[in-house]
Amino acid sequence: MTRLAVLKTYKLYIGGKFPRSESGRVYELTGADGSFIANVARASRKDARDAVVAARAAVTGWSGATGYNRGQVLYRIAELLEGRRAQFVDEICRQEGVTAKQAGEQVDTAIDRWVWYAGWADKYVQVAGNGNPVSGPYFNLSTPEPTGVVAIIAPQHPTPSASLLGFVSAIAPALVSGNTVVVVASEKTPLSAISLSEVLATSDVPGGVINILTGSPAEIAPWLASHADVNALDLLGAGDLDWVDLQIDAAETLKRVLPPEAGPDAASPSIDRITFFTETKTVWHTKGMI
Repeated sequence: MTRLAVLKTYKLYIGGKFPRSESGRVYELTGADGSFIANVARASRKDARDAVVAARAAVTGWSGATGYNRGQVLYRIAELLEGRRAQFVDEICRQEGVTAKQAGEQVDTAIDRWVWYAGWADKYVQVAGNGNPVSGPYFNLSTPEPTGVVAIIAPQHPTPSASLLGFVSAIAPALVSGNTVVVVASEKTPLSAISLSEVLATSDVPGGVINILTGSPAEIAPWLASHADVNALDLLGAGDLDWVDLQIDAAETLKRVLPPEAGPDAASPSIDRITFFTETKTVWHTKGMI
């Protein structure tokens, strides 16, 4: 008896759940050899708004957790990625047309990068904060705090072999300090981001901390850039878009914007990518008098 394959239709990941796009639209995802892989949800303006609402609702709990706790949650994602390594290798091979060795190296690097950022969760404050010298009987302390909801355009043309690594490099640094994220995955190679959402759903990450949209960045990005409840915008993968207009839209609501970066080291691990999405709070306190 001939068995029919079960064709997949992947959904969005918003608020810890997997909703269909409110528009019902999908597009075909094909592999490097042109073969059909799955249908993928094409997110709309309404989906972007729903994702921002979910991200905002999760800010208080995620930012209120200790740095150590956030680090452990991020480390758990790395553990789950390790356990599903074979799946990610197979999917990367199919969508990118690379060898199993190249795909395996990418997955291993992505796991290592999660661990690297997880390790900074309870340490970056000591590097980015400071005790400031002042004249008078006061303590003056500066400490970084999360900016809130960060919208991210993930790398769209991962070369060579970097759909998973590029996605991880985009979202991990924003999470370290306690921000929540709404991220637009690569339109042409979204499979790694979709599978990562399945990992997140079985991890310790609270719903709404990471929200993943698939579809056209050119369609979704302007709504995120102009959304008044988005606090920061990472245009890492927006090089092919009209990112100057996106910056102008973001300026209307006083967002901080990280512009597109070029070159092979654009998304390399860096504490600067962590601290960019923080705001410095300075506190004055009188010294005790004897």
